[in-house]
Amino acid sequence: MKLSIVIPAHNEEGYISNCLDSLNRYIVGDPKLLEIIVVDNASTDKTAEIANKFSGVRVVSEPRKGANYARQKGLEEAKGELIAYLDADTEISADWLYKIYEHFQGPKELICLSGPAYFFDLSDWHNIAMETYYNLVAKPTHTATGYMVIGSNFVVKKDALEQIGGFDTNIPFYGDDANIGRRLSRAGRVEFDKKFMVYTSGRRMAAEGVVKVSMRYAANYISETVIRKPISKRYNDIR
Repeated sequence: MKLSIVIPAHNEEGYISNCLDSLNRYIVGDPKLLEIIVVDNASTDKTAEIANKFSGVRVVSEPRKGANYARQKGLEEAKGELIAYLDADTEISADWLYKIYEHFQGPKELICLSGPAYFFDLSDWHNIAMETYYNLVAKPTHTATGYMVIGSNFVVKKDALEQIGGFDTNIPFYGDDANIGRRLSRAGRVEFDKKFMVYTSGRRMAAEGVVKVSMRYAANYISETVIRKPISKRYNDIR
């Protein structure tokens, strides 16, 4: 089963190298069974130039700015039966790839796998708070609704993603992960595994405040669940 790893990247020259280095560090396997695609999403910096220096990485362009435009472009370009989506400021854990194959060698009704993202650049207190969130909120919410997708760390079967019509490019930012999780849950099982983890930048939390950002994510998850669309129309680029 071939895996395509898609990384949307808008002006990520400060992070994309570490993301790709982590893939090179932990991913070993037949290149015919794995591809890495960086989607240069309307960048005005050296994101594409840096990504092109990595062997085995294919850089494609999506001039329409927005994470879901970039994810959709990745879907169109991907050749794998499975597509993993990472953020450009994210680094995988040592057993990330193993966890993917462990889950998708199981029951065929599984179509999507997601898991936690912890912060590599914030304090231990922030990660303790995130651990509490995943234990007390994320897992029970997944049980109640049937979906919980973290946008910086999820894997999906390509045919299932195509079946639901791909990503909703009308969503600017907040609520995009809840939207894709909700829609995928209609097509099959969406799993959330706490051991399937990545490490990501907490720069948005640091810039806008943990409470403010957390409440915004929660409000848009609830909005997606209840009225089938997010309520936040605007977001700030944090670079």
